[in-house]
Amino acid sequence: MEIILLVLGGQGLFLFAVSSLSETLRSILGERTKDILQKCTGNLFTAILTGLIATIILDSSSAVIILAIVMINAKVLTFRQALGIVMGANTGTTFSSQLIAFDIGKFSPIPIFLGLILTIISRSEKISQTAKVLLYFGILFFGLYTMERAVEPLRDDVRFNGWMQALESPWKGAVTGAVVTLIIQSSSATVGMVITLAKKGLITLGASLAVMLGAELGTCADTLLATIKSNRQALKTGLFHLLFNLTSILIGLMLFPLFLKMVQWISAHASLERMVANGHMLFNIIGTIVFIPLIPAVENWLNKVLPDKPEAVKDEQLAVSSTV
Repeated sequence: MEIILLVLGGQGLFLFAVSSLSETLRSILGERTKDILQKCTGNLFTAILTGLIATIILDSSSAVIILAIVMINAKVLTFRQALGIVMGANTGTTFSSQLIAFDIGKFSPIPIFLGLILTIISRSEKISQTAKVLLYFGILFFGLYTMERAVEPLRDDVRFNGWMQALESPWKGAVTGAVVTLIIQSSSATVGMVITLAKKGLITLGASLAVMLGAELGTCADTLLATIKSNRQALKTGLFHLLFNLTSILIGLMLFPLFLKMVQWISAHASLERMVANGHMLFNIIGTIVFIPLIPAVENWLNKVLPDKPEAVKDEQLAVSSTV
């Protein structure tokens, strides 16, 4: 029972930090984020780069994609511009898994303490907001550190080890990752838990990568929810996110042994947690590269399935011309 409570507590701290960090960074950047998204999406490649950088800054692919959907509804962005943002956001989210793989959780009280002190004593709004970012980063890693310490006794638990072994099946692992992500509404948290288990040697590389693949599907839920009562261009963006992730996941599962060998090859003699983080990054980079040539066909297909209303077509033409 104590293990469950500690894991839930650590997970709660992590989710709180991710959400608060994203909100704080968005408030610091303000309208500049929208201006950057609008100005830097003139072609597919710049849109991908913009989505990637925005996700690294905001620490949330869902936040970036939902922001793009909001801007489409506001007729600031078009469906075509959002395609690259979605793919870039998927790759950008792997930056957090690389950070999590570093063993810095034991130092997390330092940024928590400094951030808290600066938040209390600062009279400058800018310094106060920056201090909050420091505070939330500390809480994020402290949450992971709490889970890391909590799961140590599970190393000798027969039932837990049996469940972990069942995840060796790529399809079972992927379903588990998707369900967990649907429940906690954060693929970063799911991948973070997997990396935490990997640090303690409680999960294999194969099971870790399978759960990670499923987490990529589960993260589509909140972006699809954001398209409710949206215009057709926003709806197509949410559907593209689902189609992009689902296609990448199915290919990854069908070629899972090859994918596993690739991760082991590029990671060389790295630790297990680093291999998981590398696999997360490799999967999203390959998915983006494979999908780039297919974008025109996918865009045309979605436009045929959900054609824009006449007034929406005019708005898209105006939005495209304003970015040229």
